[in-house]
Amino acid sequence: MKHAIKLTLILMTLSLSHCADKKETSTESKTIMEVTTFEINGDVDPLDFKKRDTQIETDFTSRQPGFIKRQSAIDENGAYVVIVYWENTANAKASMDKFMSDTSVADYAQMINGSTMKMERYAMDKTFNADKSKFVEVMTFDLKPATDLEKFHKLNQKVETDFTGKRDGFLQRLTGVNEKGTQAVAVYWTNKAASDASLDGFMANSTAKEFMAKMDQSSMFMGRYESLLAHVTKKEKVVALLNSFNTGDQTPISYINPQKYIQHNLDVGDGLAGFGEVMKNAPEGGFKANVVRAFEDDEYVFTHTEYDFFGPKAGFDVFRFENGKIVEHWDNLLEVQKPNPSGHTQFDGATKITDLDKTEENKAKVKDFIEKILLNGEMDKITNYINPKEYTQHNPAVADGLEGFGEAMKYFAMNGLVMEYTALHKVLGQGNFVLTLSEGKFGKGDQTAFYDLFRLENGLIVEHWDVITIIPPKSKWKNENGKF
Repeated sequence: MKHAIKLTLILMTLSLSHCADKKETSTESKTIMEVTTFEINGDVDPLDFKKRDTQIETDFTSRQPGFIKRQSAIDENGAYVVIVYWENTANAKASMDKFMSDTSVADYAQMINGSTMKMERYAMDKTFNADKSKFVEVMTFDLKPATDLEKFHKLNQKVETDFTGKRDGFLQRLTGVNEKGTQAVAVYWTNKAASDASLDGFMANSTAKEFMAKMDQSSMFMGRYESLLAHVTKKEKVVALLNSFNTGDQTPISYINPQKYIQHNLDVGDGLAGFGEVMKNAPEGGFKANVVRAFEDDEYVFTHTEYDFFGPKAGFDVFRFENGKIVEHWDNLLEVQKPNPSGHTQFDGATKITDLDKTEENKAKVKDFIEKILLNGEMDKITNYINPKEYTQHNPAVADGLEGFGEAMKYFAMNGLVMEYTALHKVLGQGNFVLTLSEGKFGKGDQTAFYDLFRLENGLIVEHWDVITIIPPKSKWKNENGKF
């Protein structure tokens, strides 16, 4: 029912825009630029949307009569634009009519937040030919009353010849107008850097100033978007970096900030130099990494990986980003063990990310679990956090269920061993998965790092993976940043 309501909102929005097109007359035969802006719903993974969006272009839009080009792009705040060029208005309308009635694309429509969606069509002065563009600026605006249109169009063209067209990375500038008289300018660049450089000088240019003075500033919209195919998410950057162990590709190294890379693996030196030293000492055949799970939480990305890193290892990694670059790294690695008493490995189990709209709720639940149960020892409240009927355990020594957890604690007590959490350092999550970084004592009392990954369903923990490692004495550290 929820998705049906969202779909209805989307279709209503599209229908309203469709009805407005009835005012068009002289624009019917011109090339049409259809611009749709929107945000995706909070429970949709951007990577899932990106994949489905690509399929929509291949399987639906590009097969419609009059189709010229479709581009999907995203701005720095996560807002999307889909720009489609059509041979004429009739083709654009026919495609939209079919989209609204075709059940094969309904799942795509349900990913979109209908309340944020806006669609407009503009009759353009030329046909799109900037196929190599990875970045587009879209500006729409109304002209001030009594503006001489002929003089404005000449000035508009002069902006391109005197300024924009002379900039490095410029590919194409298209202008157009919709049936309400709203103007549109789309400028295509090779990449974001070229667009950024152009903006620095635009307002200092006399022709540009004169051009801007003709606009009703209250009506102006400016969107700057990176092509969805060119846009690499933080999660994708981390996965590419780890996969480069397998491929030898050097490109992902550029995702690390060379001036600032804070390392918390205490066996590795700080900065890129420390990372490079490890790579130089790799065994014959190099290192290998199989990323089993990857998650993104604001400026953090965390992964669960099966490594061949001086032998088979299970590992959790956490990367922090600033301005699109990796600037900090934490990890916890443990030798791969045989399956636990319930037959589970350190890697198997659920991988699908769901409940993206419950990320903060699930993080709060796990934080409360660590603090009340593991830090404060309030074991009588454990069923408030762990599902007593379904709890899959991936710790190599512990069986499934609360019974398995209880047996492990009993074994520790009988053998004079400890598992004591003393501090919670980080709580990261995406949807139904939450990772915690904690400190404490383990075994015979050694200072220990606990990395715990939890999966939740309906507000309760139903699955758990972990990596528990001893923190080396400070005399053996290769950096001064500490484990946490």
